[in-house]
Amino acid sequence: MNRFIFPTAQSENTVTVCITDVLGDKFCVVCEDGKRVYEHIAAVFNAGKRVRLSFKNGEDITSAFLAEAFFRLYANYPEELVDTSLSIADVNSDDAADIECIIQDVKDFLKNPQRFRDAIVAVMGEDSL
Repeated sequence: MNRFIFPTAQSENTVTVCITDVLGDKFCVVCEDGKRVYEHIAAVFNAGKRVRLSFKNGEDITSAFLAEAFFRLYANYPEELVDTSLSIADVNSDDAADIECIIQDVKDFLKNPQRFRDAIVAVMGEDSL
């Protein structure tokens, strides 16, 4: 995946969604905020445009925040559309690596959710679900 190395140039068919503008805050921590970012991206996708997701000035980017946004994207849109219509910008290398891992985990889960449920039950017991 090259979305971090070669971000999409801004064009009339690309809309920049800046997470700090969406959240009104620099902290990217809670799941609910990930949902809000997803809703902004979805609105742009639904308009037939690409998204340049900017993390400019974002801090404390957690896996819970990222997982919520990316899970919703990949659950509601074809993988190919998300992969070709979403680019990531203004993110440091550590956060970029975390984003890559979250995206891969989301894709793996959506391909075989039962495998993940079985692993949870094996480790934590049936009551954990």
